[in-house]
Amino acid sequence: MEKKNRNGRKVMAAFLTVSLAVGILGGCGQTAADTADAKKVEITNVSYDPTRELYEAYNALFAEHWKEQIGQDVSVIQSHGGSGKQALEVANGLEADVVTLALEGDVQVIADAGLIEDGFADEFEQESSPYTSTIVFLVRKGNPKSIEDWDDLLREDVGVITPNPKTSGGARWNYLAAWYYFESQGQSEEEITENMKTLYHNVLVLDSGARGATTTFAENGQGDVLIAWENEAFLSLEEHPGEYEIVVPSVSILCQPTVALVDEVVDDRGTRDVATEYLQYLYSTEAQKLEAENFYRPSDPDVFSDYISTSGERVITELPADGKWIVDDIALTDIAHFGGWSEASAKHFADGGVFDAIYEQ
Repeated sequence: MEKKNRNGRKVMAAFLTVSLAVGILGGCGQTAADTADAKKVEITNVSYDPTRELYEAYNALFAEHWKEQIGQDVSVIQSHGGSGKQALEVANGLEADVVTLALEGDVQVIADAGLIEDGFADEFEQESSPYTSTIVFLVRKGNPKSIEDWDDLLREDVGVITPNPKTSGGARWNYLAAWYYFESQGQSEEEITENMKTLYHNVLVLDSGARGATTTFAENGQGDVLIAWENEAFLSLEEHPGEYEIVVPSVSILCQPTVALVDEVVDDRGTRDVATEYLQYLYSTEAQKLEAENFYRPSDPDVFSDYISTSGERVITELPADGKWIVDDIALTDIAHFGGWSEASAKHFADGGVFDAIYEQ
């Protein structure tokens, strides 16, 4: 599938930001009857940084599907930013029909504000996670600092780029993946905390979101290694051929982005049916293939198996010609290991939590 480069998408993003404001104003007072009878319907998807390219392609696919099934035109307004920041924006009044955020904990913030009903994680398949990802390293061509695994990020000569866990869902996955690596080495919590202090001491820039961190590393030339979503790393290989390499660590975490209806908004605007199908269709075979083409791990096991790499390589220097990019030989933990997002957030990312203590020191 042909993809536009990120610079071109910046123009589109600016246009969508304006459109978002217009869409919010235009949605006021809409009723279910108005929406059902209209020739065209509009919904807003508030998402996180790395999904820009995925949803640009998916929105076109879904529009074709909805038109074929219902006979109605649909347009989707996109909003992207750090996942935690996006969650707070919606909780504070940014009108979204659906949210497709980096983690369940960010959706819970919106639920706690009374906009999403309880049980959202069970509303769709796979805990409302139609695709997954994991955390890898993006390094410069030739891997000049010989970075192979998480302990290499503790060296004094290594500059690290990762976003801020206070505003970015992806950054929280990064943090927990690193924590689990040191835990898997048999370290005590005190030892892990000391290593996390060292790692974050080596962080040169804490951007607010994952895409900003990618820009800092790939376009601004800062740092020796970017801790990144898998899809961000592969997009960098695609857009800057020959300039970067992906290093797949031995241990990481299964990242489960969560999708949800914003119940109060869809009921007010009369868009529940189209918004529900928008999220449900993410599980279709067509959408699952599209997600894989955009370097997300599909939840459909049959589609997933079609994209498993057979090379056995843990250092990826170019996009595989056969399209099989998923490195399946990684020891992956998940959020359940940390007690779920409520427990993990309270311990690590709440004000006064472990991350604050680490970063302040």
